[in-house]
Amino acid sequence: MIQYSRAILKRRKFCETVSKIFLGLGYCSVFKGFQYLGLAMNSKQTMHEARFYKKLNGNRVQCLLCYRKCIVKNGKRGFCRNRENHDGIYYSIVYGKPSALQVDPIEKEPSYHMWPGTNIFCIGTASCNNRCQFCHNWHLSQKSLEEIFYFSVQPDEIVQMAGKYECESISFTYNEPTVFYEYMYDIARIAQEKGFGVLYHTNGLINEEPQLSLLEHMNAVTVDLKAFTDKFYREVCSSRLNPVLKTLTNIRKANKHLEIVNLMIPSLNDNSDNLRKMCRWIIQNLGEDTPLHFSRFFPNYKLQNLPPTPIETLEKAYEIAREEGIHFVTIGNVPGHEYNSTFCPRCGKKIIHRIHFEVLKNHVIDGKCNFCKYPIAGIWN
Repeated sequence: MIQYSRAILKRRKFCETVSKIFLGLGYCSVFKGFQYLGLAMNSKQTMHEARFYKKLNGNRVQCLLCYRKCIVKNGKRGFCRNRENHDGIYYSIVYGKPSALQVDPIEKEPSYHMWPGTNIFCIGTASCNNRCQFCHNWHLSQKSLEEIFYFSVQPDEIVQMAGKYECESISFTYNEPTVFYEYMYDIARIAQEKGFGVLYHTNGLINEEPQLSLLEHMNAVTVDLKAFTDKFYREVCSSRLNPVLKTLTNIRKANKHLEIVNLMIPSLNDNSDNLRKMCRWIIQNLGEDTPLHFSRFFPNYKLQNLPPTPIETLEKAYEIAREEGIHFVTIGNVPGHEYNSTFCPRCGKKIIHRIHFEVLKNHVIDGKCNFCKYPIAGIWN
């Protein structure tokens, strides 16, 4: 508990210091609660030309960044709200305008098999290319740039801040990073050159070409596999399942570290048969060493009529995944649960002891279980 309190104090100190930095630069800064800092929106919009689009007749463009492939008329924006057509040139309007900057433990991502116990510098902006009814970050992801506050920070400044606050990695998270692709790409490239680890947390709806280009500058990816039925994706997220499965296989082919999160929502995606199918697909297409996190749902945004996920449901999912042969399965959003820790698939001993986001003991040495020397998939110190 002492270690956890120190971590909280460190993140609070970070927020206070960043606020002073921007005040010192002459900006009007706004502190919104503990988690988010922002700058009042500049009166003059600045935009950065988008990548991955093609020009059409009549000053229209077609976005090629995500599976939606929006056709956007002059003066309009795509589905994500972050890319805008001006006279046949497509722009990212959120480049250099993060709405969330924070130091977090890497376990919060969650990324359990990459440098356990280290800190990540997290970046998020407005909006998303999904419309998930259960989104816990809806105050960012379901808002347009004009509706929220933001900083004005260039990519090299982000990397400098990560170093100043002793973060080993930089993470793109909170909202869907695909919708600030150009900003993410430039930060990731600089961060990689400076020796930082780089990861992002995504819904997986990006197209193959931009994804493969981005992965060149990534160490790890955490993907939300929200369910294993297209019906859920269409009715609850306003999107589709197949693009996510394609993204997952591309990450594996690119040999990048991959972890999967499944937020279990009572009555919507907790069917045992579908969970079993999902686990079998993961083993066949991604491998048995792919870490799988089952996270507890709490009522939020447009799904406040449902109860929190029963812990028994999460434990049943854990059992199914282990029965099917997935080696590394954890339960999240249940602080103190035994299965929040990681166990060796050979000897069964607890190799990473966690309480929520805090690592208490780490018995992975040189990428192996320190008890039986079994190789543990991941990125280790």
